[in-house]
Amino acid sequence: MATIDVLLPVKNGVDFLAESLDSLQAQTVTDWRVLVLDHGSTDGSAEMVERYHERDARIELHRFPEADGLSGLLNKGLEISDCRYVMRHDADDVCYPERMAISLAAFEANPQCVAIGGQADVIDAKGGPIHEMKMPVGVQRVAAASLFRNPIAHPTAMLDFAEVQRQGIRYGVDFMGVFPQEQQMMVKNLAEDYFLFGQLGIQSKCNNVPQKLIKYRWHGNNVSATRFDEQMKVSLQVSRYLVRAFARMKQQPYFDPAPFCNHGGLLFEINGRSDFSPEFERMAAAVREGLMHSPEVERELRFRKLATTRNELLLLWRYFLFQAGNEPETGEWNAVRSWLIRRIPGKRRMSTLLETAAA
Repeated sequence: MATIDVLLPVKNGVDFLAESLDSLQAQTVTDWRVLVLDHGSTDGSAEMVERYHERDARIELHRFPEADGLSGLLNKGLEISDCRYVMRHDADDVCYPERMAISLAAFEANPQCVAIGGQADVIDAKGGPIHEMKMPVGVQRVAAASLFRNPIAHPTAMLDFAEVQRQGIRYGVDFMGVFPQEQQMMVKNLAEDYFLFGQLGIQSKCNNVPQKLIKYRWHGNNVSATRFDEQMKVSLQVSRYLVRAFARMKQQPYFDPAPFCNHGGLLFEINGRSDFSPEFERMAAAVREGLMHSPEVERELRFRKLATTRNELLLLWRYFLFQAGNEPETGEWNAVRSWLIRRIPGKRRMSTLLETAAA
Protein backbone atom coordinates (compact mmCIF):
# COMPACT_ATOMS: atom_id res chain seq x y z
CA MET A 1 0.00 0.00 0.00
CA ALA A 2 1.40 3.37 -1.02
CA THR A 3 1.14 6.46 1.15
CA ILE A 4 -0.41 8.35 -1.78
CA ASP A 5 -2.32 7.17 -4.83
CA VAL A 6 -2.57 9.87 -7.49
CA LEU A 7 -5.70 9.82 -9.66
CA LEU A 8 -4.77 11.26 -13.05
CA PRO A 9 -7.60 11.12 -15.61
CA VAL A 10 -6.69 11.60 -19.24
CA LYS A 11 -8.38 11.61 -22.61
CA ASN A 12 -6.23 12.71 -25.52
CA GLY A 13 -3.91 14.74 -23.32
CA VAL A 14 -0.59 13.84 -24.89
CA ASP A 15 0.46 17.46 -25.43
CA PHE A 16 1.04 18.13 -21.73
CA LEU A 17 1.09 14.64 -20.19
CA ALA A 18 4.86 14.18 -20.09
CA GLU A 19 5.41 17.41 -18.17
CA SER A 20 2.64 16.44 -15.77
CA LEU A 21 4.14 13.01 -15.08
CA ASP A 22 7.64 14.44 -14.77
CA SER A 23 6.43 16.81 -12.06
CA LEU A 24 5.08 13.86 -10.07
CA GLN A 25 8.36 11.99 -10.40
CA ALA A 26 10.14 15.09 -9.06
CA GLN A 27 8.21 15.05 -5.74
CA THR A 28 10.24 15.09 -2.54
CA VAL A 29 7.88 12.38 -1.24
CA THR A 30 8.61 9.10 -3.02
CA ASP A 31 6.07 6.62 -1.61
CA TRP A 32 3.32 7.03 -4.22
CA ARG A 33 1.59 5.44 -7.20
CA VAL A 34 0.15 7.28 -10.16
CA LEU A 35 -3.06 5.69 -11.44
CA VAL A 36 -3.48 7.09 -14.93
CA LEU A 37 -7.16 6.65 -15.76
CA ASP A 38 -7.42 6.58 -19.55
CA HIS A 39 -10.86 7.43 -20.91
CA GLY A 40 -10.38 6.09 -24.42
CA SER A 41 -7.48 8.18 -25.69
CA THR A 42 -6.57 7.88 -29.37
CA ASP A 43 -3.68 10.37 -29.52
CA GLY A 44 -0.90 8.27 -27.98
CA SER A 45 -1.54 9.23 -24.35
CA ALA A 46 -1.92 5.59 -23.23
CA GLU A 47 1.20 4.55 -25.10
CA MET A 48 3.15 7.36 -23.45
CA VAL A 49 2.06 6.15 -20.02
CA GLU A 50 3.16 2.62 -20.88
CA ARG A 51 6.62 3.93 -21.76
CA TYR A 52 6.78 5.76 -18.42
CA HIS A 53 5.72 2.55 -16.65
CA GLU A 54 8.62 0.67 -18.21
CA ARG A 55 11.00 3.13 -16.54
CA ASP A 56 9.04 3.66 -13.32
CA ALA A 57 6.66 0.94 -12.10
CA ARG A 58 4.92 3.43 -9.79
CA ILE A 59 3.19 4.89 -12.85
CA GLU A 60 0.32 2.62 -13.89
CA LEU A 61 -2.08 2.72 -16.81
CA HIS A 62 -5.71 1.75 -16.22
CA ARG A 63 -8.10 1.90 -19.15
CA PHE A 64 -11.75 2.77 -18.52
CA PRO A 65 -13.14 3.86 -21.90
CA GLU A 66 -16.64 2.94 -20.76
CA ALA A 67 -16.63 5.18 -17.67
CA ASP A 68 -19.66 7.49 -17.41
CA GLY A 69 -18.13 10.97 -17.56
CA LEU A 70 -15.43 12.36 -15.29
CA SER A 71 -17.35 11.36 -12.16
CA GLY A 72 -17.51 7.77 -13.33
CA LEU A 73 -13.84 7.77 -14.31
CA LEU A 74 -12.68 9.14 -10.97
CA ASN A 75 -14.92 6.71 -9.10
CA LYS A 76 -13.27 3.89 -11.02
CA GLY A 77 -9.98 5.25 -9.72
CA LEU A 78 -11.24 5.30 -6.14
CA GLU A 79 -12.30 1.68 -6.51
CA ILE A 80 -8.77 0.54 -7.41
CA SER A 81 -6.96 2.78 -4.90
CA ASP A 82 -5.08 1.27 -1.97
CA CYS A 83 -3.40 4.01 0.03
CA ARG A 84 -3.50 6.33 3.03
CA TYR A 85 -4.25 9.41 0.94
CA VAL A 86 -5.62 9.85 -2.55
CA MET A 87 -4.49 12.88 -4.53
CA ARG A 88 -5.98 14.45 -7.64
CA HIS A 89 -3.83 15.65 -10.49
CA ASP A 90 -4.67 16.60 -14.07
CA ALA A 91 -2.85 15.60 -17.22
CA ASP A 92 -2.19 19.22 -18.19
CA ASP A 93 -1.09 20.58 -14.80
CA VAL A 94 2.34 20.70 -13.16
CA CYS A 95 3.07 19.92 -9.49
CA TYR A 96 5.57 21.89 -7.47
CA PRO A 97 8.15 19.50 -5.93
CA GLU A 98 6.91 19.95 -2.34
CA ARG A 99 3.25 19.46 -3.18
CA MET A 100 2.83 16.04 -1.58
CA ALA A 101 4.92 16.93 1.47
CA ILE A 102 2.92 20.10 2.12
CA SER A 103 -0.40 18.28 1.85
CA LEU A 104 0.69 15.45 4.14
CA ALA A 105 1.84 17.97 6.77
CA ALA A 106 -1.51 19.74 6.47
CA PHE A 107 -3.37 16.53 7.33
CA GLU A 108 -1.21 16.15 10.41
CA ALA A 109 -2.14 19.69 11.43
CA ASN A 110 -5.85 19.28 10.51
CA PRO A 111 -6.85 15.76 11.65
CA GLN A 112 -10.56 16.60 11.36
CA CYS A 113 -10.24 17.24 7.61
CA VAL A 114 -11.11 14.74 4.91
CA ALA A 115 -10.01 16.95 2.00
CA ILE A 116 -7.25 19.55 1.75
CA GLY A 117 -6.39 21.70 -1.24
CA GLY A 118 -4.21 24.73 -1.81
CA GLN A 119 -3.20 27.63 -3.99
CA ALA A 120 -1.97 27.62 -7.59
CA ASP A 121 -0.26 29.59 -10.30
CA VAL A 122 -2.29 29.75 -13.51
CA ILE A 123 -0.27 29.27 -16.71
CA ASP A 124 -1.07 29.28 -20.41
CA ALA A 125 -0.56 26.51 -22.96
CA LYS A 126 3.11 27.42 -23.33
CA GLY A 127 3.70 27.56 -19.58
CA GLY A 128 3.68 31.34 -19.33
CA PRO A 129 2.22 32.95 -16.20
CA ILE A 130 -1.33 34.33 -16.32
CA HIS A 131 -2.30 35.00 -12.70
CA GLU A 132 -2.58 33.39 -9.28
CA MET A 133 -5.42 31.18 -8.06
CA LYS A 134 -6.16 32.15 -4.47
CA MET A 135 -8.49 29.95 -2.43
CA PRO A 136 -9.91 30.45 1.10
CA VAL A 137 -7.81 29.25 4.03
CA GLY A 138 -9.34 28.07 7.30
CA VAL A 139 -11.86 25.32 7.99
CA GLN A 140 -14.71 27.71 8.75
CA ARG A 141 -13.83 29.97 5.81
CA VAL A 142 -14.04 26.97 3.52
CA ALA A 143 -17.29 25.87 5.16
CA ALA A 144 -18.94 29.24 4.55
CA ALA A 145 -17.56 29.56 1.02
CA SER A 146 -18.94 26.12 0.16
CA LEU A 147 -22.45 27.55 0.07
CA PHE A 148 -21.62 30.02 -2.69
CA ARG A 149 -18.74 28.58 -4.74
CA ASN A 150 -16.44 25.59 -5.08
CA PRO A 151 -14.17 26.00 -2.03
CA ILE A 152 -11.28 23.82 -3.27
CA ALA A 153 -9.43 23.84 -6.57
CA HIS A 154 -9.96 20.24 -7.63
CA PRO A 155 -6.49 19.63 -9.15
CA THR A 156 -4.87 20.66 -5.82
CA ALA A 157 -6.89 18.28 -3.64
CA MET A 158 -5.81 15.39 -1.46
CA LEU A 159 -8.24 13.21 0.54
CA ASP A 160 -7.92 10.93 3.55
CA PHE A 161 -8.65 7.61 1.86
CA ALA A 162 -9.70 5.80 5.04
CA GLU A 163 -12.44 8.41 5.48
CA VAL A 164 -13.34 8.19 1.80
CA GLN A 165 -13.99 4.49 2.28
CA ARG A 166 -15.65 4.77 5.68
CA GLN A 167 -18.09 7.46 4.55
CA GLY A 168 -18.69 6.02 1.10
CA ILE A 169 -17.47 9.21 -0.55
CA ARG A 170 -17.74 9.17 -4.33
CA TYR A 171 -17.99 11.77 -7.05
CA GLY A 172 -21.44 12.84 -8.17
CA VAL A 173 -23.45 11.34 -5.31
CA ASP A 174 -24.85 12.51 -1.98
CA PHE A 175 -22.90 10.78 0.78
CA MET A 176 -24.15 13.00 3.64
CA GLY A 177 -27.40 11.11 4.15
CA VAL A 178 -29.31 14.24 5.19
CA PHE A 179 -32.14 13.54 2.75
CA PRO A 180 -33.90 10.27 1.89
CA GLN A 181 -32.51 8.58 -1.19
CA GLU A 182 -35.37 9.58 -3.47
CA GLN A 183 -34.64 13.27 -2.73
CA GLN A 184 -30.90 13.11 -3.18
CA MET A 185 -29.11 14.97 -5.95
CA MET A 186 -26.72 13.39 -8.44
CA VAL A 187 -24.10 15.32 -10.44
CA LYS A 188 -22.55 13.38 -13.33
CA ASN A 189 -20.25 16.09 -14.60
CA LEU A 190 -19.44 19.82 -14.80
CA ALA A 191 -19.62 20.34 -11.00
CA GLU A 192 -18.91 16.89 -9.59
CA ASP A 193 -15.92 18.28 -7.68
CA TYR A 194 -17.97 21.11 -6.19
CA PHE A 195 -20.63 18.63 -5.09
CA LEU A 196 -18.02 16.48 -3.33
CA PHE A 197 -16.06 19.28 -1.66
CA GLY A 198 -19.23 21.24 -0.88
CA GLN A 199 -20.66 18.32 1.08
CA LEU A 200 -17.45 17.98 3.06
CA GLY A 201 -17.13 21.74 3.38
CA ILE A 202 -20.47 22.37 5.06
CA GLN A 203 -19.53 19.66 7.55
CA SER A 204 -16.27 21.54 8.36
CA LYS A 205 -14.11 18.77 6.94
CA CYS A 206 -12.12 20.76 4.33
CA ASN A 207 -9.28 23.23 4.34
CA ASN A 208 -6.75 24.82 1.97
CA VAL A 209 -3.08 25.39 2.67
CA PRO A 210 -1.70 28.88 1.94
CA GLN A 211 1.11 27.50 -0.23
CA LYS A 212 0.99 27.08 -4.00
CA LEU A 213 0.85 23.40 -4.90
CA ILE A 214 0.54 23.36 -8.69
CA LYS A 215 0.70 25.25 -11.94
CA TYR A 216 -2.85 25.09 -13.30
CA ARG A 217 -2.88 25.23 -17.07
CA TRP A 218 -5.53 27.32 -18.82
CA HIS A 219 -5.57 26.64 -22.55
CA GLY A 220 -9.12 27.15 -23.81
CA ASN A 221 -10.01 23.46 -23.90
CA ASN A 222 -10.77 23.33 -20.17
CA VAL A 223 -14.36 22.37 -19.39
CA SER A 224 -14.75 25.73 -17.66
CA ALA A 225 -14.21 27.34 -21.06
CA THR A 226 -16.00 24.97 -23.44
CA ARG A 227 -19.17 24.32 -21.37
CA PHE A 228 -19.29 27.41 -19.19
CA ASP A 229 -23.04 28.11 -19.34
CA GLU A 230 -23.94 24.55 -18.44
CA GLN A 231 -21.39 24.49 -15.64
CA MET A 232 -22.82 27.63 -14.07
CA LYS A 233 -26.36 26.22 -14.08
CA VAL A 234 -25.25 22.97 -12.45
CA SER A 235 -23.15 24.87 -9.90
CA LEU A 236 -26.16 26.95 -8.90
CA GLN A 237 -28.22 23.78 -8.45
CA VAL A 238 -25.48 22.37 -6.23
CA SER A 239 -25.38 25.55 -4.12
CA ARG A 240 -29.11 25.41 -3.51
CA TYR A 241 -28.93 21.74 -2.59
CA LEU A 242 -26.04 22.35 -0.19
CA VAL A 243 -27.93 25.18 1.51
CA ARG A 244 -30.94 22.91 2.00
CA ALA A 245 -28.67 20.29 3.58
CA PHE A 246 -26.89 22.91 5.70
CA ALA A 247 -30.19 24.33 6.91
CA ARG A 248 -31.43 20.91 7.95
CA MET A 249 -28.17 19.85 9.63
CA LYS A 250 -27.76 23.12 11.51
CA GLN A 251 -31.48 23.64 12.20
CA GLN A 252 -31.48 26.99 10.41
CA PRO A 253 -34.01 28.48 7.97
CA TYR A 254 -33.38 27.92 4.27
CA PHE A 255 -32.14 30.87 2.21
CA ASP A 256 -31.57 31.12 -1.52
CA PRO A 257 -27.80 31.47 -2.09
CA ALA A 258 -28.23 32.64 -5.70
CA PRO A 259 -27.91 36.43 -5.10
CA PHE A 260 -24.57 35.90 -3.32
CA CYS A 261 -22.93 33.22 -5.48
CA ASN A 262 -19.87 33.96 -7.59
CA HIS A 263 -19.58 30.77 -9.59
CA GLY A 264 -17.20 31.22 -12.48
CA GLY A 265 -16.41 34.74 -11.28
CA LEU A 266 -19.94 36.01 -11.94
CA LEU A 267 -22.72 37.81 -10.17
CA PHE A 268 -26.12 36.98 -11.61
CA GLU A 269 -29.05 39.15 -12.53
CA ILE A 270 -32.22 38.09 -10.73
CA ASN A 271 -35.43 39.47 -12.17
CA GLY A 272 -33.94 42.92 -12.64
CA ARG A 273 -33.45 43.52 -8.91
CA SER A 274 -30.64 45.73 -7.66
CA ASP A 275 -30.70 45.29 -3.88
CA PHE A 276 -30.62 42.07 -1.86
CA SER A 277 -29.95 43.55 1.59
CA PRO A 278 -32.95 41.90 3.30
CA GLU A 279 -31.96 38.52 1.89
CA PHE A 280 -28.39 39.08 3.08
CA GLU A 281 -29.45 39.67 6.67
CA ARG A 282 -31.41 36.42 6.74
CA MET A 283 -28.60 34.51 5.05
CA ALA A 284 -25.89 35.94 7.30
CA ALA A 285 -27.84 35.12 10.46
CA ALA A 286 -28.24 31.50 9.38
CA VAL A 287 -24.57 31.13 8.40
CA ARG A 288 -23.33 32.74 11.62
CA GLU A 289 -25.52 30.53 13.79
CA GLY A 290 -24.69 27.41 11.81
CA LEU A 291 -20.93 28.03 11.86
CA MET A 292 -20.57 29.52 15.33
CA HIS A 293 -19.76 33.21 14.66
CA SER A 294 -16.07 32.80 13.77
CA PRO A 295 -13.79 35.53 12.32
CA GLU A 296 -13.28 33.27 9.29
CA VAL A 297 -17.02 33.31 8.63
CA GLU A 298 -17.11 37.09 8.95
CA ARG A 299 -14.42 37.41 6.26
CA GLU A 300 -16.59 35.37 3.91
CA LEU A 301 -19.70 37.39 4.74
CA ARG A 302 -17.94 40.68 4.06
CA PHE A 303 -17.61 39.77 0.42
CA ARG A 304 -21.17 38.44 0.21
CA LYS A 305 -22.44 41.71 1.70
CA LEU A 306 -20.78 43.87 -0.93
CA ALA A 307 -22.50 41.68 -3.55
CA THR A 308 -25.96 42.59 -2.26
CA THR A 309 -26.07 45.50 -4.71
CA ARG A 310 -26.26 45.40 -8.50
CA ASN A 311 -25.79 49.17 -8.81
CA GLU A 312 -22.53 49.50 -10.74
CA LEU A 313 -21.06 52.52 -8.95
CA LEU A 314 -22.05 51.32 -5.50
CA LEU A 315 -20.72 47.84 -6.23
CA LEU A 316 -17.37 49.22 -7.37
CA TRP A 317 -17.11 51.51 -4.34
CA ARG A 318 -17.92 48.66 -1.97
CA TYR A 319 -15.31 46.46 -3.61
CA PHE A 320 -12.58 49.07 -3.22
CA LEU A 321 -13.45 49.41 0.46
CA PHE A 322 -13.47 45.63 0.80
CA GLN A 323 -10.10 45.05 -0.83
CA ALA A 324 -8.51 47.76 1.30
CA GLY A 325 -9.00 45.51 4.34
CA ASN A 326 -9.12 42.03 2.82
CA GLU A 327 -6.89 40.16 0.41
CA PRO A 328 -9.17 39.29 -2.53
CA GLU A 329 -9.40 35.69 -3.67
CA THR A 330 -10.11 34.00 -6.98
CA GLY A 331 -13.50 34.92 -8.36
CA GLU A 332 -14.09 37.95 -6.13
CA TRP A 333 -12.79 40.78 -8.33
CA ASN A 334 -13.87 38.87 -11.44
CA ALA A 335 -17.44 38.77 -10.12
CA VAL A 336 -17.48 42.53 -9.67
CA ARG A 337 -15.74 43.15 -12.99
CA SER A 338 -18.08 40.86 -14.92
CA TRP A 339 -21.08 42.80 -13.63
CA LEU A 340 -19.53 46.14 -14.50
CA ILE A 341 -18.80 45.18 -18.12
CA ARG A 342 -21.95 43.20 -18.84
CA ARG A 343 -23.48 46.05 -20.85
CA ILE A 344 -20.63 45.92 -23.37
CA PRO A 345 -21.83 44.16 -26.56
CA GLY A 346 -21.12 40.46 -26.34
CA LYS A 347 -20.64 40.53 -22.57
CA ARG A 348 -24.25 40.22 -21.41
CA ARG A 349 -24.75 36.56 -22.33
CA MET A 350 -24.30 35.24 -18.79
CA SER A 351 -26.09 38.05 -16.95
CA THR A 352 -29.50 36.45 -17.49
CA LEU A 353 -28.35 32.91 -16.75
CA LEU A 354 -29.88 32.79 -13.31
CA GLU A 355 -33.36 33.66 -14.52
CA THR A 356 -33.17 30.68 -16.90
CA ALA A 357 -31.70 28.36 -14.27
CA ALA A 358 -34.28 29.31 -11.67
CA ALA A 359 -37.25 28.74 -13.95
